[in-house]
Amino acid sequence: MAVVAPFKGMTYDFEKIGDISKLITPPYDVISEDEQKEYYNSDPHNVIRLILGKNKTGDSDWDNRYTRAAEYLERWESGGVIRRSDLPAMYLTCHEYTPGDGSGPRVRWGIVALVRIEDEGSGVILPHEKTFSAHKNDRLKLMRACSSQLSQIFGLYDDSENRISGYIKKAASDQPSVSFEYRDGTKHGMWEITDQALFKRFADVMSGKSIFIADGHHRYETARNFRDIMRSRHSRSSVNRAYEYVMMYLTDMNDAGLTILPSHRLIKKCDEFQLETFFERLRPYFDISELPVSSSDYQDQSDSIRQILKEKGQESTSMIFHYHKGSSRYLLSLRPGAEKEMGDGLHPSLKQLDVVVLSRLVFERGLGFLDADLDNDRIFHYSSDMEYVLSKVDAGDYAMAFLLNPTKMDHVKMVASNSQILPRKSTYFYPKVLTGLVFNKIDPNENIRTF
Repeated sequence: MAVVAPFKGMTYDFEKIGDISKLITPPYDVISEDEQKEYYNSDPHNVIRLILGKNKTGDSDWDNRYTRAAEYLERWESGGVIRRSDLPAMYLTCHEYTPGDGSGPRVRWGIVALVRIEDEGSGVILPHEKTFSAHKNDRLKLMRACSSQLSQIFGLYDDSENRISGYIKKAASDQPSVSFEYRDGTKHGMWEITDQALFKRFADVMSGKSIFIADGHHRYETARNFRDIMRSRHSRSSVNRAYEYVMMYLTDMNDAGLTILPSHRLIKKCDEFQLETFFERLRPYFDISELPVSSSDYQDQSDSIRQILKEKGQESTSMIFHYHKGSSRYLLSLRPGAEKEMGDGLHPSLKQLDVVVLSRLVFERGLGFLDADLDNDRIFHYSSDMEYVLSKVDAGDYAMAFLLNPTKMDHVKMVASNSQILPRKSTYFYPKVLTGLVFNKIDPNENIRTF
């Protein structure tokens, strides 16, 4: 099953660097153009220069944002800005945050380690969302230029027997290698652990488990593509060569600090939409209830909607529809047995998911979108921020929105275990794992020691 190992991680030199919070960012794929500029200006050594470099006029095959990232990485290492550990280590992290769903602060624990890359269909590393070629090509160019993994893949494992979680957290009794408060108010700590007893225990626990990819599907597939390139160039005789592994941030899916936020759907345009025609198409599948807007405050509206969705979601798949020209919102509750109308070709594990019900019965049958339309970024946008969604629809920036409950962890596990794939943006594991705390340098001649 899953093979995990320590590694000689590269980190900023925490003793030399002043404020580490100025050097790190969220994952590259959630950074806007304005945020990219902001990170560039925050510090000349911000990791943005590695993971999301600027394009320049006159870029060529030998001078582009990927080659410039490699130059930065080499310069920072030779100049002592970043250092590589002398000993293999695992990196324990804690992340204190407020989920934004009305509940109080939480702390999520994770451990950064190497995980052996598996071939598709092995049942060891389980994806749950589809990927797109353009993103993988971009990340592969960066990995080939830098010969490094610059961001962790977010993976989940099941430690319901509590065989490792408590043991890992004992390591936090020592002072962390680095601790800081990030710009969003979250608090972070990281411990560099070289305890071989922990390596052995963690490896033993993980050897009987699968890992579910929570975030970073593109980066995982990129790491596998890079591995295949390196195999053809070097050797596949040893399963422990450095390129056979990928850096992952691993969290117990039972961790009380793990949060899944909903991924609400915003529709930019929907030609020739008629409310009554839409409802007429939906009534065979849904009970439809009108919800008048009782407050002008978006936070109050969001709190009320969350409560309604939570209560109704315990009975059946439920979602709330809001459109630009409407003075009310509408609760759509799936009728008993209506999931059968999604067809026999759909796996039973998928029929239980709100996002699949929404795609099959509302978007395709109610609004007439084709399957290919559902991945069109010019039509569909996504956000976990309900206040943002409501305000943007009211302002006319979007034609309509569908507000959802978060996907349950048990459902994600069930879908992945059955080798099924969720629709795009079905989950939002919150908060994202920050980029810049640790990197993995890939030396093709190096062997990774397993325990």
